[in-house]
Amino acid sequence: MARLKTIQWTNDCARIVDQTLLPRELAYKDIRTSEEMYEAIKSLRVRGAPAIGVAAAFGLYLGIRTVPNTASAAIFETELRRQADYLVSSRPTAVNLPWAVRRMVRLAESANDAGTGEKKMLLLAEAQKIMEEDRRMCRAIGEFGFELVKDCKAVLTHCNAGGLATTEYGTALAPVYVAHEKGTVIHVYADETRPLLQGARITSFELMAAGIPVTLICDNMAATVMARGMVDAVVVGADRIASNGDTANKIGTYGVALLAKAHGIPFYVLAPSSTFDLSLANGRSIPIEERPAREIICGFGTETAPANVPVFNPAFDVTPHPLITAIVTEAGVLRPPYSETIAKALG
Repeated sequence: MARLKTIQWTNDCARIVDQTLLPRELAYKDIRTSEEMYEAIKSLRVRGAPAIGVAAAFGLYLGIRTVPNTASAAIFETELRRQADYLVSSRPTAVNLPWAVRRMVRLAESANDAGTGEKKMLLLAEAQKIMEEDRRMCRAIGEFGFELVKDCKAVLTHCNAGGLATTEYGTALAPVYVAHEKGTVIHVYADETRPLLQGARITSFELMAAGIPVTLICDNMAATVMARGMVDAVVVGADRIASNGDTANKIGTYGVALLAKAHGIPFYVLAPSSTFDLSLANGRSIPIEERPAREIICGFGTETAPANVPVFNPAFDVTPHPLITAIVTEAGVLRPPYSETIAKALG
C-alpha cells in the first residue's frame, strides 16, 4: 500500500504536500527558504504536530544555509538562534515544533570544533534523522495501537492524525494502517472537524486513497453514531501532552471525549514521545492558538456569517486525563495513573 509522503528532502529543498489544496488537488510545494517554511506552517500547507516538527527542522537548515562558510562561530550562532525563534513563533500549541528546533540548536552548539560549513551539513543530516525517526515512531505506535483496536469493527477519529499529519504512518490512524497491512478491516468514521474540515478534506482523502473504508460525518453527529453502537473506540492524535496526561488536540476533541465517556466507549490518544511536555504539570498551562475570524466567517471563500460578527476561534482544546482510556506512544501503551506511567516511560 503506497502512502503519501507529507514531507521529503529532494533537489536541495523540502518538498511538502500542500494540504490547503486537498481534496481538490494533490499538489506538492518546494520550500527553499525559512520564510517559505514559516508561511507553509502558519497557513497549514503542512500541518499535524509531528509533521510541523520535521518541517521546522528543515526550515532551520534552510534559514542558515546561506550563512557564508567563512562566517565566525559567533555570527553563525546569532543567525541560528534568530532563525530558531522565528520558526518557533509560527504556531504555539504543538510542542513537536519547538522540540525539533531546540534539538537542532543543541546539536549545532555542541559541535564546538566544527566549522560553519560542517555545522550546516550536520543540521541537514539531523533534520533528515528527525524525519526518519518520526516514521519509525509512528510505525511503532501503529503496532502497539493495533493490539487495542484489532477487535474493533469501527473507530471514530477527529481531525487528521493520519499519514498527512506525520511523515508517513500517522499517529491515531497508524493502527488502522497496520491493521490493513495485516488483512484486518477497521472502518473509520471521520468527523468533518470544523472550521477547517481537516477530517473531511484530509482524513477521508487519505483513507480512500489507501483503500480503507471511511464514512464522513458532521461533528455534531458523533453522539448519534456512538448511541447507535456504530463505533467501538475513539482514536485521536495530540499536539501537546502535559505530564499528568492532559492532552491538547484539535478543537472539538474534548467534546468527543465527553461523548465517549457517556457511552462507555474507550478513548485512545496516540502520539510520539516528542509530543509530551513534561515541564507542564497539567493542561491548564498549554498555550492555545487562536486562528483568524475569517476561517469561520468566510471559510474557503464562502461567506457564512455577517462579516462583522465577533468570533472566538481557538484551534485546540484540552481533554482532561480522566477521560483518556490509554495513551499510545512508540514506547508502548500507557494507562492511568498517567503522572507515574508517563514519567516511567519517558524518563
